[in-house]
Amino acid sequence: MPQHLPDGVELPELRELVVCSLEAWDDVWRRNQFFTDALLCRSPSLRILFIEPAADVLFELTQLRWPQPPRLRAVGNERRLQAFRPFKPLPRRLGSFSDRWLCRRVIEAARRLGFTRPTLWLNDVTYAPLTSSMGWPTLYDVTDDWLLAPFPTRELDRLRRLEDVALSQAEEVVVCSPALAASRGSRRAVTVVSNGVDIEHFRQLRPRPDDLPPAPTAVYVGTLHESRLDIDLLTELADADGQLSVVLVGPDSLAAAPRHRLSAAPNIHMLGARPYADVPGYLQHADVIIVPHLITPFTESLDPIKAYECAVVETPVVATPVAGFRELSSELTIAPAEEFVAGVMAALSAPPRRAASVVPPSWTERAETFEFVLRRAGAAAAPSRPA
Repeated sequence: MPQHLPDGVELPELRELVVCSLEAWDDVWRRNQFFTDALLCRSPSLRILFIEPAADVLFELTQLRWPQPPRLRAVGNERRLQAFRPFKPLPRRLGSFSDRWLCRRVIEAARRLGFTRPTLWLNDVTYAPLTSSMGWPTLYDVTDDWLLAPFPTRELDRLRRLEDVALSQAEEVVVCSPALAASRGSRRAVTVVSNGVDIEHFRQLRPRPDDLPPAPTAVYVGTLHESRLDIDLLTELADADGQLSVVLVGPDSLAAAPRHRLSAAPNIHMLGARPYADVPGYLQHADVIIVPHLITPFTESLDPIKAYECAVVETPVVATPVAGFRELSSELTIAPAEEFVAGVMAALSAPPRRAASVVPPSWTERAETFEFVLRRAGAAAAPSRPA
């Protein structure tokens, strides 16, 4: 990996980093956590402020929960990583006050940590105005095309305005998939940094999870959301064989109606989120791994981490022909919706497969590239911008 810009300008070291994340720092690890952890390992002097998705005060109260007050939370023994979850005081339909409030909370948290000129890793475009207001060198990391998601028009308009700021103001833009490279790359230069996998983590043999139902089991691991999951296909699979346990492992982000449909099926088991440390056991001890994803412009924008994880275990996999899995058609069973159930039934009687012959890139490799682009953002930031 080169350590200089083309014009010979030295790349600055990463010392302070603010991560505005679409994901919380929890036990269900995703791209942001893999990269953050790798960056801390690679840069012993680096300190990171990790901004988690804001707590919605009114929603928490309607659920009869008192929201925890915002506070900096040290992660790990070295205390170089501090997580912070701000409050969102009002619904966004009342105007831009909440977004401006959230930006102020990030500035305050950074100052409490003594940050002077951090690099901004922008994953949540809510915080795009920090790029110009604070003059922080910025990398905009696009991991999903939320402009194609089934959101209300008001929310799509808000996201579009904020992304225009991010694309025009950020020194660097990173995307994780070819579809995002095509859409965002049509407006400005982007760098593709796809996802990766910890191969040893998924190949080390684990005991069978205690809550995994008796065989035969068809297991899906990932966030449950109707914008990704084909609910009709899941219920069709469950109806096709009452002896088959269809097991869903992951955070539940479903709306009430699809959740009710799935929970009403006696052989669909929604286990909830499980720590990243435990995920390999579910994949290794499944009789078949299933990926019944919808094929939409939104899912085509994704680079699913589960595709890399499925590739390195030896359990049979049946997936719809969605981005990330189509490219593995020589290794996995790729079946359109009308053939999906038959493909699962055939896989149940098939012998164990060999892990993919092509070894996917590791998170360590991906993080090296990501760090280079972060440092390039710092070098490209104009020194005359306000601090």
